[in-house]
Amino acid sequence: MNRLRNRLILIFLAATLVPLAATMWYTTSLLEPTSFLRAAGQVDTLSQSLRSTSKELYQRDCADLKARVQKGYPFEQQTLAASARDSWPEAVRSFADSGETERFEYNEQENSRLDYLVRHGADVWIYSHILEDIAGVRSQIARAREVVDVARERDVRRGIQRTYILAVSSIWLLSLALLVYLAHRISRPIQHLTRGLTELSAGDLSARVVERRDDEIGRAIKAFNDMADKLQESTERLVYLRQLASWQTLARKMAHEVKNSLTPIRLTVEEMMARYEDSDRGFMEQATQIVVDEIETLERRIRAFSQFAAEPPVRPGELDVNSLLQERVAFLKTAHPEVAYECRLADSVHHVVADQDLIKGILTNLLENAAEAAGEGGKILGVTAEENGRVAIEVHDSGPGLSETARASLFQPTISFKKRGMGLGLSIARKSALLSGGDILLVKGELGGAGFRVMLPVAINGFQTRADRG
Repeated sequence: MNRLRNRLILIFLAATLVPLAATMWYTTSLLEPTSFLRAAGQVDTLSQSLRSTSKELYQRDCADLKARVQKGYPFEQQTLAASARDSWPEAVRSFADSGETERFEYNEQENSRLDYLVRHGADVWIYSHILEDIAGVRSQIARAREVVDVARERDVRRGIQRTYILAVSSIWLLSLALLVYLAHRISRPIQHLTRGLTELSAGDLSARVVERRDDEIGRAIKAFNDMADKLQESTERLVYLRQLASWQTLARKMAHEVKNSLTPIRLTVEEMMARYEDSDRGFMEQATQIVVDEIETLERRIRAFSQFAAEPPVRPGELDVNSLLQERVAFLKTAHPEVAYECRLADSVHHVVADQDLIKGILTNLLENAAEAAGEGGKILGVTAEENGRVAIEVHDSGPGLSETARASLFQPTISFKKRGMGLGLSIARKSALLSGGDILLVKGELGGAGFRVMLPVAINGFQTRADRG
């Protein structure tokens, strides 16, 4: 059964690993190589260095431009008169309003021009110089910064992708753990069912599986338990019938042999009585009567054995168990007025298929035994019910109950020396029940004594009609 669980796990792995591997491959393909990220880091360091160098060059060019102006070197000069202040550029107006005497302005848009603004009264003089070196450096810095920004963006993307991969892997692992749990939960009852089937096939008819589910597996377990119950019941019946057949053969032989011996004994005793003299006739009559009584007792036992060994014809028909139980109780009430009888009949119980004479014999035997066990002032309860597609007739008494020894050999034929029984009643009753397609079971008595249950098959619609036609 572990192979079933492993197959379920392998199916899950095959169904999830392939798309997961494709997803992982596609995700990792979006990541840039690590060498590019290292190069981006180096470019970032280089850009920082170029920025520092550019700043130093800018400061140096500003100082150089100022020195050259002070020394009177010829420069491109622009004088902005105060009268035309409204047409000044925004940077010049800002300088004029700040109160500073001089300022450097770098104009990258106009060929990286450096403007030196100097205040002369209300006017502003502008000295300009083109910074060719700084322009190239700043252009390189800009391109390096673009590379660094792109690298950082991709680095952030890689972090997101790593998080995504981690989340997908975690979800997959959780799903795998859940599948292992579910596979174990699904395979465990099947494993128990397989173990039960193995034990049953090995001959253990008491093998059962605990039923705790209400799905297909639970119904399979219930079907197995029902099958095992029926198989055990059928096996017990078969064993009993085989034993019964052996007992019947033995009883038939014993009855024949004893009968053959009793006939000449009876005739001889009667002949002795007829020939004896009158003086000793009283003694001989008494002795002869004793012998005859014992012979009659033996003959009754022989008839009981003959009845037990006989195979009576079975004539099944539809029977109303409620009416049949009430009729038997009313019939035996007159014979046992010292016992109180009570019937608890089911309101709507199906008819059964059985031989009426056999069922009457069963009920008579059970009620007679119950009356004898209950004794004077005792109680007897007759019950009818229907369960699991069969009709049950129960007889309970208020007697002392049955000992463990009696329970062990309850339905086995024995020799009894009771005045009103031969020890074969329950054996004959169970044989009659089996011939009718049912059985007799010992159950817990409701009145404190013994309890017997007769199980009989429910009648099929139209049985009597088909039987008549057959």
